[in-house]
Amino acid sequence: MHAKPALFGRRQLGSLVLGAASFATLPPRAAAEEDSLDEALALVSRRGPEFGGGLSNHGPMACEALIALGRPESALPFAAKYARRLDAHPSERQRLSEADLRSAFGDPGRVGDLTAFFARRIDEEGAKETIRHFVPRLLPGLCAAGFHGLIRTAHAARSLARSETAIRRSELAEGLGYWAARYRELPAPAAASGNRFPAAGALLRVRPIPPERRPRGSIAAAFAALDADPSFAPILFLLDVRDPGRALSEVTSLFARVFLASAGRGNVIAFIHTVTGPAAVRLLLPHLPASEAPGAVRYAWQAAAGIFAAFAGSLPSAATAPASETPDRLTDRAIATGDEHAIKLTEACLREHAIWPDPAYLLAARDASERLA
Repeated sequence: MHAKPALFGRRQLGSLVLGAASFATLPPRAAAEEDSLDEALALVSRRGPEFGGGLSNHGPMACEALIALGRPESALPFAAKYARRLDAHPSERQRLSEADLRSAFGDPGRVGDLTAFFARRIDEEGAKETIRHFVPRLLPGLCAAGFHGLIRTAHAARSLARSETAIRRSELAEGLGYWAARYRELPAPAAASGNRFPAAGALLRVRPIPPERRPRGSIAAAFAALDADPSFAPILFLLDVRDPGRALSEVTSLFARVFLASAGRGNVIAFIHTVTGPAAVRLLLPHLPASEAPGAVRYAWQAAAGIFAAFAGSLPSAATAPASETPDRLTDRAIATGDEHAIKLTEACLREHAIWPDPAYLLAARDASERLA
């Protein structure tokens, strides 16, 4: 059974509860916060999903995270500055039907077509039904673009749970389209076999890629290196997911510790995503059939373990949080960096800590902000 939330002030806890409320019942201050998100999304959501030769557009995710952190006043200034680096949005080149949708998966040149397809489905079927119908089909490719398609979709889903607006429906289509365009599956066995372990025990069985075959650069390059490693395929079924919620907490807290143990040797951004990626699954689970939860957690574990193997992560040790680490202080630090990764990690760590109190979350958020300042 999960421990009770701790160390959350009224501002942060209220923001978490806000996700379950309808926009019509929000008090004036909360409604103004939601307006801030829509204004910020207008600047960054309908721009290209990538820029600078393959970097993901983090603007919408970071803005939604700022709202969840209770800092709506920071969303619009962040978006205005971030938008300057973004490219134009790709146009639709060929109209897709559902029958030929799968053939476009994994083709970044079809991102405009895929986004337009999902926008039409959201208009026709609604956001909730679109998520329920298509996210399970995308879950095996959850590692797409270093988790960013998943994360963007998850933040959009949370924002829509608070208020359905045109820009948020559009942002959901952007997330789904990007996820589909960068879709890739990691090596996996044809069927489950062997024992299942808690996350820490499962990680002990993940072997790093040998130094001579270790990739350099992006998370996508790291995932490609796993294709040639026969030891990686069984990883998918190592995790015990009989209680998906508990298993997900084990994964995010474990990889907060992996971040603390590994980020000092470089690859800070890669190890941040071992936390923010699985944490994004938490945001999507309420929108999916319960039967999808074990698989969703399993794929999140697989992708995080893949980053660990490809970047030769260090096994974590125990962590204790200084008494001075509070949500407000951590949030202040993240915003002061102006860095989208620090903001997203801090929000994910505080959210996960409220469910499964572990000082590693607080230390990871602090450490990331210090490194990215």
